[in-house]
Amino acid sequence: MTLELPDDSPMLDLPWIITFGPLGDAEEWEPVVCGPYERPHALALAESVVADEQLMAVVEPLLPAVSADEIRGEITSARIAAEDETARTEEADLYGDFEDVVDEELEEAAVGESHGEPRTPPTEEQLRAGFRRIAARLTGPPD
Repeated sequence: MTLELPDDSPMLDLPWIITFGPLGDAEEWEPVVCGPYERPHALALAESVVADEQLMAVVEPLLPAVSADEIRGEITSARIAAEDETARTEEADLYGDFEDVVDEELEEAAVGESHGEPRTPPTEEQLRAGFRRIAARLTGPPD
C-alpha cells in the first residue's frame, strides 16, 4: 500500500521506505523496514517481494526533519488527521459513504494484490545510484 500522489507532488522527490510485515494475525514477527529508496525503486522492490510471499508492504515517504519542532509539527498533523478520520467515520451513516470506504480498502490492498506481473526489481547498481542521488538531495543546499 502506498500514497497515490499527483504527478507534481513535491513528496515524489523525497526518499521512500518500505515496511514489510505479516499479512495476517497467523504470523507474528517484527516488521522489517528498508530504505531509503527513490519512489519507483521502492514500489518495484515492494511489488517484487510481496509477489513471492504473503506479506504486507507499506511504501511511504521518509520525511527528513531537521529540528525537533519540525518533528513535533508532523506529529501534530498526524494526530489531527487521525482525529478527523475518526470523526468522519463516526459521522458517516451506514450506507452514505460506502463508496469512500470501498475505495480506501482497495487502495490499502493495492500493493499486496497482484495486478499482472510485478515490476522488475532494480539492480544493486540502480539502487546504489539512487542512494547517491538521495544523499546529494539530503546534504545539498536547501531549495
